[in-house]
Amino acid sequence: MDDRTAPPGYLTTRQAAHALGITPGALRNLVYRGQLARAGGTERHPHYAARDVAAIAAKRRERQVA
Repeated sequence: MDDRTAPPGYLTTRQAAHALGITPGALRNLVYRGQLARAGGTERHPHYAARDVAAIAAKRRERQVA
């Protein structure tokens, strides 16, 4: 995994996966299915916008409560 740091407002793959409570592989599936977009970084070490990850986390919490 990458231990690189992301710029402010962005998360690494590991950080985004941890925030969502999923594995990095599951995070890649979200990207593949178009539910999350890469927002920078490199092909091998992408960054994701923290606001996009937070929106997905909020949707997941809503579904769990309902």
